[in-house]
Amino acid sequence: MITREQIPAVLDHPVHDREGKKIGDAKHVFLDDATGRPEWVSVKTGLFGTNESFIPIHEATLVEDHLEVPYDKDMVKDAPNVDVDSGGHLSEQEEHRLYEHYGIDWDAAWQDANAPGTGGWARSDREQRTETEMGADTGGWEGTEPRIDAGIGTGTEGRAAQEPPTAEAPPGYRGPGADDAMTRSEERMHVGKERRETGRARLRKYVVTEEEQRTVPVRREEVRVEREPITEANRESAVSGPEITESEYEVTLHEERPVVETRAEPVERVRLSTEEHTEEEAVRGEVRKERIEADTPDEPGRGDRRS
Repeated sequence: MITREQIPAVLDHPVHDREGKKIGDAKHVFLDDATGRPEWVSVKTGLFGTNESFIPIHEATLVEDHLEVPYDKDMVKDAPNVDVDSGGHLSEQEEHRLYEHYGIDWDAAWQDANAPGTGGWARSDREQRTETEMGADTGGWEGTEPRIDAGIGTGTEGRAAQEPPTAEAPPGYRGPGADDAMTRSEERMHVGKERRETGRARLRKYVVTEEEQRTVPVRREEVRVEREPITEANRESAVSGPEITESEYEVTLHEERPVVETRAEPVERVRLSTEEHTEEEAVRGEVRKERIEADTPDEPGRGDRRS
């Protein structure tokens, strides 16, 4: 359990789930009405920290520079939304919903908190106070019995929680010197950008077979019979052999035929590259704004004023 002295070490520090995954940053610590002990921590989650989720810190522990809670990150992000009023207080109904979400038995928690002896941290804390201490702690509101409902807490918000309050007061109590002004708040829309994958492009090389035709000249030999008459020039060669005989003369014929041979040769280099295009895109969102109405006495020429 986290003590009030450890609150400064919790605020604005990371909160991790049971598996060591970061859930978000702690923004507020809510105290129990009866004991003043830390009961809940609110954590900024979601894109740019736009959501605030509540986590019980009964079993939370401080580890080095972060807070560890025994819950999964998805369970925390799916916790019911709680609208904390301007006083920073969780209602009983809101806390019922949170207890159910985290699987905590409300009746059992109430009984444990009020059990006699050391087991009942709410009762034991109350019994340790004397009537004099109650008068000093409550700022003079003696006779007001503190609430013992387990888990119903008054919020200690933001950096103000870094210094634990020295006095406990019932819900709605305004001590001396309280500011009479009312604070009006608005939600501001902050727009950011995230980079996400939209698709993938790849180069794939495969083989196809195509018919290709070329024309090449080829030569071939043909037989042609040539006859020449006997003349004085060739007579000597003609009568050099036997007068009457049989003989053969053979000539070898040749021709050219096309031969196809393929060789792989590089022809080009292909690569993928990306280029960015900037476009204007409108973003819409809902923001809540507080309005303050002033109920004033009816006077001529005057009416209710708003801001």
